[in-house]
Amino acid sequence: MGLREKLGAFITNRWLVFVAAMWIQSVAGVGYLFGSISPVIKSSLNYNQKQVARLGVAKDLGDSVGFLAGSLCEVLPLWGALLVGAFQNFVGYGWVWLVVTGRAPVLPLWAMCILIFVGNNGETYFNTAALVSCVQNFPKSRGPVVGILKGFAGLGGAILTQIYAMIHSPDHASLIFMVAVGPTMVVIGLMFIIRPVGGHRQIRPSDGTSFTFVYSVCLLLAAYLMGVMLVEDLVELSHKVIIIFTVILFILLIIPIVIPLSLSFFLDPIDASEEPLLPKEQKEEAGKSEPDGHEVILSELEDEKLKEVDLLPASERQKRIAQLQAKLFQAAAEGAVRVKRRRGPHRGEDFTLMQALIKADFWLIFVSLLLGSGSGLTVIDNLGQMSQSLGYDNTHVFVSMFSIWNFLGRIGGGYFSEIIIRDYAYPRPIAMAVAQFIMAIGHIFYAFGWPGAMYIGTLMIGLGYGAHWAIVPATASELFGLKKFGALYNFLTLANPAGSLVFSGLIASSIYDREAEKQDHHRHHVFHYSGSIFSSPPALDEPPKCEGAVCFFLTSIIMSGFCIIALVLSLILVHRTKIVYSNLYGKPRS
Repeated sequence: MGLREKLGAFITNRWLVFVAAMWIQSVAGVGYLFGSISPVIKSSLNYNQKQVARLGVAKDLGDSVGFLAGSLCEVLPLWGALLVGAFQNFVGYGWVWLVVTGRAPVLPLWAMCILIFVGNNGETYFNTAALVSCVQNFPKSRGPVVGILKGFAGLGGAILTQIYAMIHSPDHASLIFMVAVGPTMVVIGLMFIIRPVGGHRQIRPSDGTSFTFVYSVCLLLAAYLMGVMLVEDLVELSHKVIIIFTVILFILLIIPIVIPLSLSFFLDPIDASEEPLLPKEQKEEAGKSEPDGHEVILSELEDEKLKEVDLLPASERQKRIAQLQAKLFQAAAEGAVRVKRRRGPHRGEDFTLMQALIKADFWLIFVSLLLGSGSGLTVIDNLGQMSQSLGYDNTHVFVSMFSIWNFLGRIGGGYFSEIIIRDYAYPRPIAMAVAQFIMAIGHIFYAFGWPGAMYIGTLMIGLGYGAHWAIVPATASELFGLKKFGALYNFLTLANPAGSLVFSGLIASSIYDREAEKQDHHRHHVFHYSGSIFSSPPALDEPPKCEGAVCFFLTSIIMSGFCIIALVLSLILVHRTKIVYSNLYGKPRS
């Protein structure tokens, strides 16, 4: 195999697409930096917490309303959709930076919401293109692939924060500029690599080892970022040391490229002897994801089929049904039975969005995601104010910590949910129920503001929130197919802004402002009657600030309750889909 052939194999290697998608996702999580940039916007434009919450809702809407992204990914080549996303990111956040720094006229709140929406909506193109290409390239490893990609999106906040520390700008508004320019450059540089490359034909025995290597790099990356963040927070470091830390970060991000390099240049291509191993897997996958529009189903099939057939593994079940269909077709030719077309797909086959919307399982996923991830998103949007209310000055620490735990939650959610289905053929949503229980406990820690509560709460909420975004897309692809996965995924992401609108935009911000007004009124009352020359009046031109655990106590209790409700819905989904997962992943009976 010559150099040209090896280079061609490298360019079309599905692991190269996966690694490039990881790099794009590492800068696609700019929305998680909102807790770092919102204090700058709040102070520069003199907003109160309710106004900041509205910007947060606009951010969440932009991050989740991806119908256009899903449609463009089906109509345009994926690089075209990525280019549209990069343009939106640059224009939206670039204009916000101009307004905050005084280089552009101050806009009304509704216009700032539109800019935040446009800027963050670019993420939907990055996420959709990365997921669609890689899920198609790795149809047998959806859990790990989705978990790793969504994990890097969650880690983006910590990565960009570390890069910002290297820039060492005293102007905090420069973080907004970096958010506008950095992701745009990375996406434009990699957009032609992100595409389906017939990955189902590239299955190798070494794939398990490759995934283990990627998981190891992910864990090392998270541990490194956590260590660097703590050192930078506790020790006064020179700028040169911070640059060295950031260079090492870049090296860790680049390391996964050794997988496609080794597969393309240093290992032998797939032998012909391996080919017989592939068709069975490909045929099974094709049976799930490529429905025949002209398939004819006999009306008597369900009557003639024994109930025990539903409990058989997928391959055996299909074989038995095919035999029964053959007999019924012969009878149909003789006029003994009626023939009619099937009314719609069954769970595990390909659904359109409209077909999925009439299924109870789809709405169980959506509402459970809304309550679970919506409560986590409330923490993300208010993390800066939560840490300040408990007396912490450096909010960047908790934003980075949440990003890291979010990352590990996504990696862990994909990994452990894959073990559940592969080893036990048990429904993947059981992992989501566990994540929601962890989040419910984390909200309790936030509510009472115990010593170290910010650290423990950030850990638990970050892990649980991140796990949702590894488990839900994989579950949707298993129950409703891959053909319209982009549309299904982008509809499910609407749960994020829906939860944020109610939980953060109405509940959290209203409670915070009410408590802040109470405390501000009390401070004015004390100053009026103290008459002390050492007392200074509260600032009249600043919005009131809330201090203490009371600021988010009631909000956190409500969020914990929502997580419990989400847990119950997930368990209902588990009960309803046991047979489906047993058919999809159950081992053949001997």
